[in-house]
Amino acid sequence: MVLPDGKAGWMTLFEAEGKLSGQLWMVGAPKPMMQLERKDAGLHFVRKLRVGAPEYEGGPFTGKRIDCPHVAIIDPDNRDRILVEQQLPQPDKSVKTLSFHGKRMPPLPPRPDLATVKFGEPIRLFNGRNLDGWRLGNPKQLNGWAAVDGELRNTTPKLSFDPFSHYGNLRTERTFMDFNLTIEFKVPPGGNSGIYLRGVYEAQVVDRDSKMQGLHGVGAIFNRIAPSEKAGKPGDEWQHYDLTLVDRHITVILNGKKVIDNEPLLGATNGGLMSDETIPGPLYLQGDHTAVSYRNIVLRPVIKPGSASASE
Repeated sequence: MVLPDGKAGWMTLFEAEGKLSGQLWMVGAPKPMMQLERKDAGLHFVRKLRVGAPEYEGGPFTGKRIDCPHVAIIDPDNRDRILVEQQLPQPDKSVKTLSFHGKRMPPLPPRPDLATVKFGEPIRLFNGRNLDGWRLGNPKQLNGWAAVDGELRNTTPKLSFDPFSHYGNLRTERTFMDFNLTIEFKVPPGGNSGIYLRGVYEAQVVDRDSKMQGLHGVGAIFNRIAPSEKAGKPGDEWQHYDLTLVDRHITVILNGKKVIDNEPLLGATNGGLMSDETIPGPLYLQGDHTAVSYRNIVLRPVIKPGSASASE
């Protein structure tokens, strides 16, 4: 989904024993689609949203969450495209209508044989001296990122894990499809960041003793795949990720231990830069949570038959 503000979303629908249910993923945990029903050739549902003025330019809306009706239909010109109208009741009793859309993702490819995958020459994404090749995902936010002593360091006073901040996330100018990425990270005790592969799938960045564990802990693909074991290190220690993304399957090696073994990715991570899994995307680092440092960021693109590189 591409939501009215341009941010990424992901809609999943289920039907079991004739009963329909669904979720809409955006930021944080997946939100259930309430009062979901088929009616008049459309799919009707309700989401609770804030509709007050943004807390700051480009920031979250404010006020109490209220019921906002939605109607989704299949695009008559493209059955793999969905069109949604969203009703937003306003303080003056008027109703504002917003439109957004989405497209059906293709079926998950077969599990790749990683022994046969060929990787290109390594690309060092951070030169250790400056932010050449990087920019803020949202230029309206504050930039806490700088090159310091060979590290890509984010400095922010924020300590909470809530998903909104004056400080911005950082992305590469270049985009990539499938690849192997090695990267080191360090968070303070209780710190929180994330590495979004292709801007879509988040490898969680917290310390071993974080309040976030399992699906939300270090070694996880956030809210999608939990690590098989607890392989993280304490805060203020450097940790090492070796991440291989091929054909919508992910392998995660954390500090030398394989904690996710070529497992399928069943959708985008909340808070991603985009949710389309079929196109190249950037490496995207969270800076809107707490302070964090990265270094030794090296990517090797997958070489598909007939092409020289997977980068764009």
